[in-house]
Amino acid sequence: MPERVLDIPTPALVVDVAAMDRNVRRMAAFFSTGPCRLRPHVKAHKTREIARRQLAAGGCVGLTCATVSEAEVVAPLGASILLANEPVGSGKCDRLAALARGREIIAAVDSDAGVDELAGAARRAGVRIGVLVDINVGQMRCGVEPGPDAVRLARRVAHTAGLALRGLMGYEGHVQPVADRAERETRARRAMGELVGMAQLLRDAGLPCEIVSGGGTGTYDISGRVDGVTEVQAGSYVLMDSDYGRLDLPFEQAFWVLGTVISRPDPTRCVADCGHKAVTKDHGLPAVRDLEGATVVALNDEHATIALPAGASLQVGDRVFLRPSHTDPTINLHDVFYAIEGDRVVDVWPIAARGYPEHRNGARVR
Repeated sequence: MPERVLDIPTPALVVDVAAMDRNVRRMAAFFSTGPCRLRPHVKAHKTREIARRQLAAGGCVGLTCATVSEAEVVAPLGASILLANEPVGSGKCDRLAALARGREIIAAVDSDAGVDELAGAARRAGVRIGVLVDINVGQMRCGVEPGPDAVRLARRVAHTAGLALRGLMGYEGHVQPVADRAERETRARRAMGELVGMAQLLRDAGLPCEIVSGGGTGTYDISGRVDGVTEVQAGSYVLMDSDYGRLDLPFEQAFWVLGTVISRPDPTRCVADCGHKAVTKDHGLPAVRDLEGATVVALNDEHATIALPAGASLQVGDRVFLRPSHTDPTINLHDVFYAIEGDRVVDVWPIAARGYPEHRNGARVR
């Protein structure tokens, strides 16, 4: 393990442990009171050690995952796991059912075909899998439309052997990046109001609905205080990125892509070895830390071209820290986090759920 930041081979991901732990504590404190609890989303960091710290901080009812692979990686922690996605195809439901032998597993459905596949796997494994009916609350991605079709699907789940209807989920992802706080609050409350109203329709129909799950980092303190919402699936708060950094959120930037300057061809620019194979640009180009006026102007496969202010002293071999615009896909490009305290490397954490681990050497990560 490298001893100092300067010893880390680049490009690499580094996480400031103290900043990350402060973020974890802030979010846990918010959900330590009131009827709503936190179910941190693993897809943001894909790292068991970070999930362990989130659970240890309190205020949690379990973990949220986007893929079965993520669920398999964090399953040894023993927490309840919500797969906030529809598991369809290639044995995904059988893998979930295997996990349900040792812990609570809940999955989202929005179709009859999804119900049938999940139920078949549960019966083959001799387990019961919890189900949340996924409701479209405005993002226009997955989710059945609110109303009679959602009630019908929920009733089908409730009457299907191998499954247990636990409630509803709906993700107001279209609202998360809205910069204006008042607009974000209005739209988030409207979306969660639809979800809570749908929960009441289920109860009026005599169906169980103990869980009403939604929310994210951008709306945690809005959706998390809507009466009737029982849990929030926030994830990016633990590390943050420049996109969420535009919002009025009380969380710190806690991770960076570390690169090395490999070229200083003229006084106005340098090039570092951390291109878009090391940091994504789907939410915009990354920002440069600790060098006022420096701007990333291009990302190529292996190169980050940085425009420099007059008098910048960066030389070939110097290190640069880039602040990613989007946490999840950037982390997905790396195998490990280098956990740092100041200039010291204190640990190396495998990002074990990155990519699709089930394809590695023909075996799933356990």
